[in-house]
Formats: sequence, C-alpha cells, structure tokens
Amino acid sequence: MKDWKTSARNLYDGAFRPMFIDGKWCEAQSGELIEARNPADGTLLATVPRGSDTDIGAAVAAARKAFVGPWSKFTPFERQALLLRIADRFEAEWETLCLSDTLDMGMPIQRTLANSRRVLGMLRFYAGQAVTIHGQTIQNSFPGEIYSSTVREPVGVVGAIIPWNAPIAGSVWKIAPAIATGCTVVLKPSEEASLTVLMIARIMQDAGLPDGVLNVVTGLGAEAGAALAAHPDVDKIVFTGSTATGQAIARAATGNLKRVSLELGGKSPVIVCKDADIEKAVPVAAMAVFANSGQICIAGSRLFVAREIHDEFVQRVAEYAAGLKIGHGIDTATDIGPIISARQAERIAGYLDVGAREGAEVLTGGGKADGPDLKGGHFIQPTVFGRVTDEMTIAREEIFGPVISALPFDSIDEVVERANATAYGLAAGVFSTHLGTAHKLAHRLKAGSVWVNMYHAIDPAVPFGGVKMSGYGREGGTEHMDEYLDTKAIWINTD
Repeated sequence: MKDWKTSARNLYDGAFRPMFIDGKWCEAQSGELIEARNPADGTLLATVPRGSDTDIGAAVAAARKAFVGPWSKFTPFERQALLLRIADRFEAEWETLCLSDTLDMGMPIQRTLANSRRVLGMLRFYAGQAVTIHGQTIQNSFPGEIYSSTVREPVGVVGAIIPWNAPIAGSVWKIAPAIATGCTVVLKPSEEASLTVLMIARIMQDAGLPDGVLNVVTGLGAEAGAALAAHPDVDKIVFTGSTATGQAIARAATGNLKRVSLELGGKSPVIVCKDADIEKAVPVAAMAVFANSGQICIAGSRLFVAREIHDEFVQRVAEYAAGLKIGHGIDTATDIGPIISARQAERIAGYLDVGAREGAEVLTGGGKADGPDLKGGHFIQPTVFGRVTDEMTIAREEIFGPVISALPFDSIDEVVERANATAYGLAAGVFSTHLGTAHKLAHRLKAGSVWVNMYHAIDPAVPFGGVKMSGYGREGGTEHMDEYLDTKAIWINTD
C-alpha cells in the first residue's frame, strides 16, 4: 500500500509556485501572493501569485497571439495527437495529481484516484472529436447556380473560470475541448485550490503544448476573475460555480457580447418511490450528497421519500451517515474529508442552526466535527434532517455541504410539482423498480441530468449541464464541441 503521508510531505514545501503565461512561469506584476493551505489541518502548502487585471491582460494577449499564429496552423490530426500525448502524461502522473487535489482542497484520496477513468476518458474523447469537426453542403433555393456550404471555426480566445471542488476534472473539461477545436485558453482557478491547475499546465507544456495556447492566472475571483469576464478581447467565457457569480459574469460579458456557458448551482431532488430497492438505494441516496463532503453542484440534497417507506428509509440513511469516517483526505479509510475553508464551514454550520430553529429534526450529525485527529481542519458532520417542509431554508437554498433534507410525499404528481418548485434545474435522481414510473418521472423532472437507480454518473460522451438558474450550455458529448465553435456560411456564385 502506498505511503500517502510520506508522499504528501514531499509534494509541497510552502514555497512559491508561479503562474503560467505564454509558456513562461512568472510572478504577478504586483508581486502580491495568496497562501494555499491544507483544509484538513491548516498547514501552508505553498504560495501563488495574486494576479490582477494587468496579468489577465498579458495572458489574453498571449492567447490571442497564439490563436492567430502557430496554433492556427495545427491540423485536426496534430491537435488529436497532442491531446493523446497529454492523456498519456496524465496517466503517468495520475497519483501525483490526485495527491495534489487531496492536499489542496481536501477530497479523499480514494475518491480522487477513482476519477482516472473519467478524466483520462475526457482527454481521449476530445482527442477523437478533434478530427470529426465538419460543415455541411446545403441545397439552397436562391436563384441561379449558387453553391452554399458551412464550415466550423474555433470561437477564439476562451476565458475559463473554475471552482475549487474538482480542480483536475474541472480544468480538463474546459481545456480539452478548446484544444480539440483550435481555441486558446486563459484559465483562472479558484483562489482556494490553484496548485493542481498549475501542475496541469506543466504537464501539458511537457507534452508539447505550444506557448500561449494555455495560460493560467491565479488570483481572486473579484479581481482576476472579474477582469477575465469583462476583457474585450476574450471571445467566450465558460464558468462553473455559484449562480450569483454566474449572473455577474453574464452581465460582465455584455461589453463585447462574448459567448457564455454557465454551469451553476443546484438544489437537486432525489425521489425514492415506494417500490424502490431500499438496500441499493440507501447508500446511493446518501452519497448523492455526502460525496466530497457535499461540496458538489449536483448534490441530491432534497430527499423525497414515499410516505409508505419514509420513516424506515430515512432512518437507514441516517445510520449510514453516522457510520461514515471523517478525516484527512490522505487517509485511505476517510469517507468525509474537510470543508474547503473556515469561512465555508461556518456558512454550512449556519444552515445547520437555521434548520434546527425552523423545526427540522436532526437525525444524525448537526454540527462541526472535532477531535484530536481533526485539529486545525474544517470538518462538518454528515447531517440528515427529518421533519423538513418545502418552505424551510435548508430545503430551498444550496448549502454546498454534507446536509440532507428528508421530505415525505404521497403521489407522483405531487412529488413532481414539489421537486420542480425550485429556481434550480441541474440534476435529479429517481429510485423505482417500476420502469413506467421511472420513465414518467425522468421525463417530467426539470433538470439537465436525471439518474434512475443511480447517481453521479458522468461520461465524456454524454452532455451535462443545467436549466433554469442552474445555467446554460453543455459540457460533454458532441454538444460540448459546439460551445467552442462558430458556424460560417459560404456562398459561391458558380455562373
């Protein structure tokens, strides 16, 4: 068994890690720094530059120069070959990437390691897509001998802003389709978790990525992120994060009407029907929220259970939650890692207090986790609330923590109405052994993804994204490529 503790001590030493612009590693022009600390114990991992609008400007200029320069000469075959080389290097350095994510944002090492199929699959899927881009020859009705066709062209310079909860997958989901289509990227990682993204830039450079195709500017969202969203020479913004920030980005993008893709928050329902297989549904419904300590946009935090089985099912979910091990991410036995920061932990604890004050019953958890092995970290107990009503704050607002609100229901029509009575529409889960019921619910729920008798399934070939206040645009599948391409119509008079 690998000694993760020793590997962790050797990976980061508290030293400065520069950002990446135009193929060069550099400081912020201001010289200011941000500390990267381990959320499990508060220790300093490294410092990174606090980039500002001037650094964003330099990165956008580098991306533009690359887009109109050497990168524009790369053929689809060459872009495919590059992505395949990157995938091979990711595979060779996978354990190091995973350890970096675990130290920087707390995800248990067993979970980060398990993401290899998804991340390597994404890189190789988009490599395949690079050589499938094509237009159409169109028969038109214009008078004369007129030839008409379309071509697909890269949109240009892409500004990408990602959250802290999945740096590896989040980065690849933005960078890989850009490389496949011939775009260039300026990536702003979260100030809470930048170290793995810088490691990814180094891996891609080692694989032969030309200068300027990928640029990584570390910094605060209100500074570097806002500057990137508003920059007049950025052609497209792609963002994953909170709905409030997504709205601000959409407003900033109106300056030059840049294209925007947003994957935002959620308050996803999980519906357990009376004919569900309880043995199989309990752990899946629980981990629909508790995975990554609830710090996932698709968390199935509203647990609707048919009244006939409600009490038994919810009690079993609570028992399952109570048995989860809370601890450092580098402990392979850990199920629940730390919350990303003290500020976020306090925010979640505030929701726990509000839930109890509004009349919900704490069936398990309900507060911060502490103990000698958790000293200095930010830990929240996996919590299950019973006696929840739809009007309660914990049932309406995205908590982004390990908190389940359980609610009984009596009929399919009723639960569909209640499940859809939210501003969000990112994901939903259904548990039923009756195929007709599963189909009916899957079609009637207003969500970008609906999982039946499972949860969290994400595949490179399948589109992912939200509706309503959960955003617009898709990541994954052929639809994702469309987000990075423009369509040009060509007319030729052949008379």
